[in-house]
Amino acid sequence: MKRTIKKVAVIGSGIMGSGIACHFANIGVEVLLLDIIPNELSEAETQKGLTLESKVVRNRLVNEHLTNSLKSKPSPIYSQKFASRITTGNTTDDMAKIANVDWIIEVVVERLDIKKLVFEQIEKFRKPGTLVTSNTSGIPIHFMSEGRSEDFQMHFCGTHFFNPARYLKLFEIIPGPKTSTDVLDFLTTYGEKFLGKTSVVAKDTPAFIGNRIGIYGIQSLFHLVKELDLTVEEVDKLTGPVIGRPKSATFRTVDVVGLDTLVHVANGIYENCPNDEQHELFKLPDFISKMVENKWLGSKTKQGFYKKVENEILSLDLNTLEYRSAKKASFATLELTKTIDKPINRFKVLVKGKDKAGEFYRKSFAGMFAYVSNRIPEISDELYKIDDAMKAGFGWENGPFEIWDAIGVTNGIEIMKAEGLEPAAWVNEMLASGSDSFYTVKEGATYFYNIPTKSQTKVPGQDAFIILNNIRESKKVWSNSGAIIQDLGDGILNLEFQSKMNTIGGDVLQAINKAIDLSEKEYQGLVIGNQAANFSVGANIGMIFMMAVEQEYDELNMAIKMFQDTMMRVRYSSIPVVVAPHGMTFGGGCEMSLHADKIVAAAETYMGLVEFGVGVIPGGGGSKEMTLRASDLFRKNDVELNVLQEYFLTIAMAKVSTSGYEAFDSGLLQHGKDIIVVNKDRQIAEAKKHALLMAEAGYTQPIRRNDIKVLGKQALGMFLVGTDQMQAGKYISEHDKKIANKLAYVMAGGDLSESTLVSEQYLLDIEREAFLSLCTERKTLERIQYMLTKGKPLRN
Repeated sequence: MKRTIKKVAVIGSGIMGSGIACHFANIGVEVLLLDIIPNELSEAETQKGLTLESKVVRNRLVNEHLTNSLKSKPSPIYSQKFASRITTGNTTDDMAKIANVDWIIEVVVERLDIKKLVFEQIEKFRKPGTLVTSNTSGIPIHFMSEGRSEDFQMHFCGTHFFNPARYLKLFEIIPGPKTSTDVLDFLTTYGEKFLGKTSVVAKDTPAFIGNRIGIYGIQSLFHLVKELDLTVEEVDKLTGPVIGRPKSATFRTVDVVGLDTLVHVANGIYENCPNDEQHELFKLPDFISKMVENKWLGSKTKQGFYKKVENEILSLDLNTLEYRSAKKASFATLELTKTIDKPINRFKVLVKGKDKAGEFYRKSFAGMFAYVSNRIPEISDELYKIDDAMKAGFGWENGPFEIWDAIGVTNGIEIMKAEGLEPAAWVNEMLASGSDSFYTVKEGATYFYNIPTKSQTKVPGQDAFIILNNIRESKKVWSNSGAIIQDLGDGILNLEFQSKMNTIGGDVLQAINKAIDLSEKEYQGLVIGNQAANFSVGANIGMIFMMAVEQEYDELNMAIKMFQDTMMRVRYSSIPVVVAPHGMTFGGGCEMSLHADKIVAAAETYMGLVEFGVGVIPGGGGSKEMTLRASDLFRKNDVELNVLQEYFLTIAMAKVSTSGYEAFDSGLLQHGKDIIVVNKDRQIAEAKKHALLMAEAGYTQPIRRNDIKVLGKQALGMFLVGTDQMQAGKYISEHDKKIANKLAYVMAGGDLSESTLVSEQYLLDIEREAFLSLCTERKTLERIQYMLTKGKPLRN
């Protein structure tokens, strides 16, 4: 039976429930969000003369929770206007409305008795065949559906979203005793394709996969920190970006999530997993118990492992349990990895460290490797599911088995033995069978070691993805120091940046031109995309700074012209060029996207022309392009100055979209042309598909534009008056005013006496002139050097 999700009901509107409701609204699904009615009036309601029967009172809890969620940072919703897709109500008056939904998600308090009461109420109203799932983080699924009808149990399972639901990709699906395989298959596909998640079917074991391994890791660190006498700052330094983990690392993450939440899950594992070989490790150390007793739970109580006092962040001394000024953490072992860009390549170095950091890594990885190997087949039959869960649920760049592979399976076993640990028997059997790694890559696909068959088996679900890491060398067509061109098949090339932070310098510009040359001669189309953390943070400002300091203005003019000309090649090549931005897409990365035939953006794309921040205007065609886009709207809008002003402010205020959808609002993405992909893993494949569609439809090279309407002195005067007022009101500095006036000159088309039609090249020339003139300003150089040196002043 074909199943379509048009409307969902979310029962429970707390942080998690509201977050789930917002994410369904993000993808265009209508949501009914319900919560209980309050049992007493608030002071404000009493003063207004309201009663417990007033609708505004009965819906107070759900509306307050949703409002607070929508105000939270980072936002749970792609665009605030998407909140209109959510209808609120209460479980007393509105439960009958669930008869009209396709999926009911329970997100109430983590108590089995309350959940069972909710399911009893749900069954009174749900229509047969409707999906019912629980967002529990650890309560056994088989307990929840006891006593329910056969149809209910067939369509019931756990669907564990991780908080925040928009940003964390893990979607654990936990079948109950009678859950239909069709339901599991549907939810797996829906999670991947529509919700943008990594779907992992887990066994009905305590804490499932993600939290079982994740809480083990944190509990292990709680014990290890005392053993090695490490500070809070040292642990966060060792467990953050250096090993491919989030910046919040360990203790800051616990503060954000809430120590009480972590303790709740850890206690659940301790109580329900008596046969776990690390059972005693889930006992809370004394300092954690004391923190819970003191209600030092993290952000929710304003103090945890860290505490903000005025403008200073204090750290908790784990020995004295007193707060003190933060101490800088540094280790010789970490210094050895500074030249290694990718975390996966650092692990071999880290475990060989001779200092406390090396000892920390050996002990923590030894414990983790042993633990995950022993969880198979208890929590999962396949090792890749454990890696997927940790990457998607905890933001790890690499899962534990991938890290073990990077260190070497045999080396990992030696590290374990040095700590008195042994891997599960199947690991030695794997080595004996001739497989010396948990993963292999063949013909562009990832294979994992299948324990029952003792062979490498293809990881399922890859057909919808293109994994650049798997084809980087085997499908390489050309490369230089900053980029690599790969053959995606079907006549489509991909250009992947490989510079630091994917900045755009001379080598990347050379690669863009080479990719277009190759595509025009031998292929059908080009995708410009990568699978790094961010698409591109913009142009190489270090190169600009050096040329400006040395006053090599001819060379700088040529470099900027090459940038502009390359962007125009992206626009005016004879083959379709599709750009696939994601994450940070700033400055030059944004400008390149603007010139594509089509943008296939990830939902989590933070796009903006941010050049004002370093004291210049967009000089790679961005100022021209925003002027052109404003001009194209003049025909649809009588108030031309207002349209131009909106585009001007997008640049002048360095606006950055908080999602791909928000980029439509600022004109950086265009309706009817550009699209959004919710699952970033599918982005390159989707971009390839659109490049191929355009090519096969008979793509024709566009004709260069000579019909851009600029408003001349009429617009320039308006902008100059505005910047004068802003400076007089002390909202901007004199230098900010100078930058804004340069931008105004470009977007007005100069000081022309009347509205005129001009060419793109005309605008590019005055854009480049304005950019270069700002590069001579000392204030600009100071800003650039500040960014390059993190605050060191410019030398005289």
